Amino acid sequence: MPSFLTSPQIAPILMLIASNVFMTFAWYGHLKFKSTPLLIVIVISWGIAFVEYCLAVPANRFGSAAYSTAELKTMQEVITLVVFVLFSTLYLREQLTWNHFIGFTLIAAGAAFVFLSKPV
Repeated sequence: MPSFLTSPQIAPILMLIASNVFMTFAWYGHLKFKSTPLLIVIVISWGIAFVEYCLAVPANRFGSAAYSTAELKTMQEVITLVVFVLFSTLYLREQLTWNHFIGFTLIAAGAAFVFLSKPV
């Protein structure tokens, strides 16, 4: 494995992307199976969320060597939006409209402020 993939700058981002894929399936994947009893959906979702936690917790632990907690949380939220857009359009086949994209863009713009240089 290339060493840059295990760096404290890159590894947390990759792990947060993977964790978000699992969490998005845990939260929204069942919407394609509305006839499945809710209790079964909850148990399956917990199992999927366990994998998400196994990725997110170490991502934050490793990432704290390179990023502040605010930066880690901001990355998490932006990654969540990107994964959600892909999931809802590709898996759920839902169409996102212009107002969704404007809202997501404003959130991303706000997130960019977290990463602005600190005053000297």
